[in-house]
Amino acid sequence: MDLQNKVTVITGAGSGIGAACAKAFAAKGARVAVVDLNQANAEQVAADIGSKAYACDVGNEAAVNDMIAAVENDFGDVDILFNNAGIATGTDLMRTDIDVWQRQWDVNVMAHVYSTRAVFPKMLARGDGYLIQTASMAGYLTSQGMLTYAVTKHAVVGFAEWMSITYHDKGVRTSLLAPLGVATPMLDKIGGDFAKDTAGPIKTPEQVADMVVDAVEAEKFLILTDEIAETWMGYKQNDIERWLTGMRRQQAKMDAARSASA
Repeated sequence: MDLQNKVTVITGAGSGIGAACAKAFAAKGARVAVVDLNQANAEQVAADIGSKAYACDVGNEAAVNDMIAAVENDFGDVDILFNNAGIATGTDLMRTDIDVWQRQWDVNVMAHVYSTRAVFPKMLARGDGYLIQTASMAGYLTSQGMLTYAVTKHAVVGFAEWMSITYHDKGVRTSLLAPLGVATPMLDKIGGDFAKDTAGPIKTPEQVADMVVDAVEAEKFLILTDEIAETWMGYKQNDIERWLTGMRRQQAKMDAARSASA
């Protein structure tokens, strides 16, 4: 896909990967709508690229519909939808309140559904459009210590795969971003040196943004941010029992590290 003049909506674009992608897409000539819950952050990124900011709680369907309507009024029909907003909260099964589960489900999963439903009919009617969903390697390989994040990111992987299988040949392309460790505010919130060590090689948001641009231009589905991710995925696919054993060892190390720092 040629990004020149493409109307592009990027959620979670006020910081991290989203902000870097907003700048990278704009540098390619895309007309980027910068969407974030934090209005001040969105406005700063929008000012940097000479565009417009939209404050939106993407976990609220009515708010998403209003945001897409405003973007269409300002820019025209959406060519590229990049569902990038996400949160990482909660810990294990019994220590995570149900309302935390619900909020993460709303933002990490249903936000993708809401915004896709808002732009999809026009994409399908014209036989042209692009969807980018941000999951995580946690969506393929799980993550120690964050049950809610792992479960919701698995759902994003399933959603992206289904959309690609069903609508690719009808002109609506899909890419799935599944990053390993990226130096973003989310990684800082996870906390702990051990957690960061197990996130794999740490990339900058700008490095990831370049990978996303390249993948979209090539219309490639899976965007991995490090070659080691493919190796880890191979371990799981080829011998899941061995992979589970290894992941249990990592969990034991994390539990020990937390006990030592308590």
